[in-house]
Amino acid sequence: MLATPWVCRNCLLRAAKPAVRRGVRLQSTVATSESIPPALLARARTIAAEHQQLTEKLANGFDTRAAKKAGEYSRIVLALREWHKASESVAELTSLMHDPTTDPELRELASDDLGAIRTQLLNASQSLVTSLVPVHPFAHLPCLVEIRPGAGGSEAAIFAGDLLRMYQAFCNRNGFRSTLLKYENVNGTQEGGIPLSEAILEIDHESAYGFFRGEAGVHRVQRVPVTETKGRTHTSAASVHVLPSLQANSVAESDYDDPDSDYYVDPKEVRLEVMRASGAGGQHVNKTESAVRLTHMPTNTVVSMQDSRSQPKNKEKAWALLRSRIAQLRREKREEEMVAMRRSVVGVAKMGRGDKVRTYNYNQQRVTDHRSGATVHDLDDVMEGGQTLNKIMESVRSWLMEKDVEALIAEEGEAKR
Repeated sequence: MLATPWVCRNCLLRAAKPAVRRGVRLQSTVATSESIPPALLARARTIAAEHQQLTEKLANGFDTRAAKKAGEYSRIVLALREWHKASESVAELTSLMHDPTTDPELRELASDDLGAIRTQLLNASQSLVTSLVPVHPFAHLPCLVEIRPGAGGSEAAIFAGDLLRMYQAFCNRNGFRSTLLKYENVNGTQEGGIPLSEAILEIDHESAYGFFRGEAGVHRVQRVPVTETKGRTHTSAASVHVLPSLQANSVAESDYDDPDSDYYVDPKEVRLEVMRASGAGGQHVNKTESAVRLTHMPTNTVVSMQDSRSQPKNKEKAWALLRSRIAQLRREKREEEMVAMRRSVVGVAKMGRGDKVRTYNYNQQRVTDHRSGATVHDLDDVMEGGQTLNKIMESVRSWLMEKDVEALIAEEGEAKR
């Protein structure tokens, strides 16, 4: 089973007052209300009060918006309730231990129970902080994984193909349905094999975007290429971009027509070109214009599709991909603005296509993720999409959650000023 991403314990400890450094165990004296930053605790209580008002409103008559908001708040309210329960238990046991009139036998029982209750309090604190972090707007969607070679010539193209097969194997092992929407080699043909020029893998699984979004960035490989005659190690790279997959049932039709939606693309701003497909295909390629290219002029985003022999099917795929790219661009722009706003408060790292995120060292059989700091030494299992790759991906999801918590604390701190 694949593990659910969890807020990093060290993140919570660093956010606490007094601050606790990475790797240092939480002392028993810190298991109090200060395990949660006061700004976040105040936010949780405000939401709980609003949830109570919404519940009273719904008791007098159903309201769709109120019901939806109450449902979104219920996780926070439940987490706050568990935190209060654990916090009160710690306070009661501590009071018993320090009360000089307490029976010695009762004091001993309280001391025995206190450790377990403090652990419950820490877990409740983690759950409460996690529940306050906003869910990524694309997290529930299927996704598209785009892979392209970077610096390194033919070796980079070979490595891009290795990454594609790694993700395909991972999907097969974990029951994620995947479809290769686009595959082009360096000659511009649609035939499989290596070296790879561009590939788009659709992962049709609920919440696939939330699961794979940490894979976005530049993946670097260090190894001796097959073509190397002197045994020298070369460094090459390939880029991975993760987009939301806007399938028929994944996004409401109204979102496509709403100018305020991330998924909206004005057809008047898109230039459509049709042409003959390149590569193998015989007379069909020579006589029909089945390939489609769409250009979103405001952003200069270009999408081309020629995998199908049908122009309408290629056009449909191209529009879906264009909407996905535009939605991702808009989301990334907002994230960059938020990072710029918060950078003066905490060091919120930016993760995107231009950042080196992971290194695959074949000589040492080592894979290192440069964001989470996780290192594994079973590279073969990683490239085969095994549990070692899942371990790396899980570490990145935890890192992302940690950054989200830091950003949330910074935002609440700014709001209080």
